[in-house]
Amino acid sequence: MAKQLIDAAAIAGVDYVKFQTFKAEKLVTKDAKQAEYQQRNAADDSQYAMLKKLELTPRQHEELIAYCKEKGVKFLSTAFDLESIEYLHSLNLGLWKIPSGEITNYPYLKKIAQYGEPVIMSTGMCSMDDVEQALNVLLKNGLTKEQITLLHCNTEYPTPMQDVNLKAMLQLRDKFGVKVGYSDHTKGIEVPIAAVALGAEVIEKHFTLDRTLPGPDHKASLEPNELKAMVDAICNIEQALGDGQKHVSASEAKNMAIARKSIVAAAEIKKGEFLTEENLTTKRPGMGISPMRWEEVIGTKAIRDFKEDELIEI
Repeated sequence: MAKQLIDAAAIAGVDYVKFQTFKAEKLVTKDAKQAEYQQRNAADDSQYAMLKKLELTPRQHEELIAYCKEKGVKFLSTAFDLESIEYLHSLNLGLWKIPSGEITNYPYLKKIAQYGEPVIMSTGMCSMDDVEQALNVLLKNGLTKEQITLLHCNTEYPTPMQDVNLKAMLQLRDKFGVKVGYSDHTKGIEVPIAAVALGAEVIEKHFTLDRTLPGPDHKASLEPNELKAMVDAICNIEQALGDGQKHVSASEAKNMAIARKSIVAAAEIKKGEFLTEENLTTKRPGMGISPMRWEEVIGTKAIRDFKEDELIEI
């Protein structure tokens, strides 16, 4: 199934496929309760029972890394315990993803920061103080702001639209001076597309082969055709954002003469007759004198005879 997910991701055109690396006994106590969305969607008595069945072995990691390479997408994984951090470091992935739940885990943050590699950190369930404290741990232990991307996030599956608070992503960017992105748990694809329009440089989104599959996250995930639609839309938005400078594009320049107007004769005008508000008007096409020169033209004498609708010359 993991390989099928990689296939779907490659077809959709994503950059990375992200997995999760953990040992259940290092991640959670035996009696830790499930979140509400997990209780609704997973038939297990505890987080431990649910997670134990989802561990990936080192051999599976290596097989999936090789498969990602074969399919032309990059492999990434989130570590959820210190031992898993060490294992992922041994794989030389060169990039770290810190999930929202670890943002208050000092030893975890310190260990990742000390490798000196770029970090993408989700900020679900966080106040600005929480984010600042976590950032300070990363910065004090070897990272620079240029190496850090913060993802605005809401950790509810699915996230209600009224709780998305997408503009908070801009607050993270402006206050902390780092790159920002958005980790999305809403239904559908419109919110991550909007995030890109606002300036998100990274989008993270859950996807599944089938939303009816058993498990806690499937119901809040995209199916393959939706993932492709999201990626396609994001690529379009990235192109559409442009360079931020207002100018005439090559595609529209050819329409200027068609859509704009010129000063033309409103009636027949004889040579030497004064050009006035009464005998002039403006009409398409825009190949003659621009109406913006109206005051310059009014009061001059006709240099020749003009028929009605003829472009004026001075």
